[in-house]
Amino acid sequence: MSEEISPMKLIPIGVIHTPYKRREDIPRQGRLSEEICQIEIFPDFEEGLKDVDQCTHLFVLFWLHLGDRKRLLATPPISDREHGVFATRSPNRPNPIAIDIVQLLGVEGSRLTVKGMDALDGSVLLDIKPYFTDMDSIADARVGWQKKAD
Repeated sequence: MSEEISPMKLIPIGVIHTPYKRREDIPRQGRLSEEICQIEIFPDFEEGLKDVDQCTHLFVLFWLHLGDRKRLLATPPISDREHGVFATRSPNRPNPIAIDIVQLLGVEGSRLTVKGMDALDGSVLLDIKPYFTDMDSIADARVGWQKKAD
C-alpha cells in the first residue's frame, strides 16, 4: 500500500446480557435460539435509541473477545473441510467482529429486549442498525461450498 493506514478506535456503546456463560453454551446461530437477551446501552449513547422501538429487527455488531485473531482458516460445523475465515462465520478472525440479526421484543429506557443473539454474556456492543427487508435480504445469495440441505 502506498498510504499508511492509521489505527482505528472503536468505542463500546453498551454490553450484551445473555444466558451464555461459556463458549460451549452459545448456539451455532443466534436465529436458531429462542432465548431472550438484553442489550444495555451506555447512558452517553441512549439518545441514539430514539425511534428504535419502531423496528422489528436489528443488526447488532459486537466484539468476539475470545476469538483467535491469528487463525485464518476454519472448518464450520456444516462443512467437512477448511475454508478461509472470510468465507465463514467463524469467531476466530483478524478483527473478531460479529453481526446478529435479532428480533426486537421491547425497549425500556436504555435496555433492548431481543431474541436471536449468539453472543457470550458480557460481550461488548459496537453498533446497532435497523434491518430493512427490502434492502438487506438477497433471495438468490449463495455460499458455494455450503452443503445442500436434504
